[in-house]
Amino acid sequence: MDLTPLIPAGRQIVESYGHARFRVTGILYEGSVIVFPDRTVAWPVREAGAATPENLQAVCDASRAGTIELLLLGCGPKMTLVPSSLRATLREAGVVIEAMDTGAACRTYNVLMAEGRRVAAALIAVE
Repeated sequence: MDLTPLIPAGRQIVESYGHARFRVTGILYEGSVIVFPDRTVAWPVREAGAATPENLQAVCDASRAGTIELLLLGCGPKMTLVPSSLRATLREAGVVIEAMDTGAACRTYNVLMAEGRRVAAALIAVE
C-alpha cells in the first residue's frame, strides 16, 4: 500500500531535514527556511525567540494575498511558546501561528499541503 500523500503539481514539500539544512522539492537549503506552497526562501533565524514580525513579513504578505492562513513554526529541537505580541501581529494579518518542534512542523506541513490547506512553515534548522 502506498502511503505517500498526493501533492498537487508545483507545490513545495519538505523531503528531509537535519544537519542544519532542508531538502524541499529536490532542492537543498542550508539553514532555516520559510516554505510556502509555491516557493521556499531562506530565513535568517537560528532560534524561535528571534522570530519577529519583520522577518516574517513575507508570511503576512502571503496572507493578505490570500495564499496563507496558517503558519507552522518549527522551533528547532524543542517546541517553545510564541510571544503573544508576535501571535497578535500575525493574527492582525490574518495568520494563525502554531508552534512545534521542527520535525513535527515538517510532517504537519506536508500533510496539510496534501490536503490543499493554505499553509506555510517557518522552519528553524536543527543538527
